[in-house]
Amino acid sequence: MKHITLILYLVALSTYSQNIDYNLKDGFIAKGYDVVAYFNNAPKEGLQEFATSYKGVNFKFASKANLETFLEHPEKYIPQYGGYCAYAIAINSKKVDINPETFEVRDGKLYLFYNSWGNNTLKKWLKKNVKGLKQKADLHWEAVKFD
Repeated sequence: MKHITLILYLVALSTYSQNIDYNLKDGFIAKGYDVVAYFNNAPKEGLQEFATSYKGVNFKFASKANLETFLEHPEKYIPQYGGYCAYAIAINSKKVDINPETFEVRDGKLYLFYNSWGNNTLKKWLKKNVKGLKQKADLHWEAVKFD
């Protein structure tokens, strides 16, 4: 009887588990930019020949070396807040698209930002209390990450 109860519990749990909503414009996180390259302060578009999927999210890399680096520790390179604009998550709890060349690596984490039509949210992020914005974004992300 214990086994049947455990099986039913696991089936129910898997039925109700949710997936995080990642920003997958063009089918890839970070609009197909190489997430490892950001950590070298050199954002580059990834190539289809160096593509992979991790937890249902598609990634492209500019080189085989960057793909291999990612595969060693993928969690390290996943953009914060599902790859949505960090500033918009912090200020409005809204999932806003990004410009893949507008980014910040802070404390070993990748943050992406919207930058279009004279609205560079990275500049706004840096002008304000970044720690406070990050704390707000962390809280807001918990509320919207499955929507």
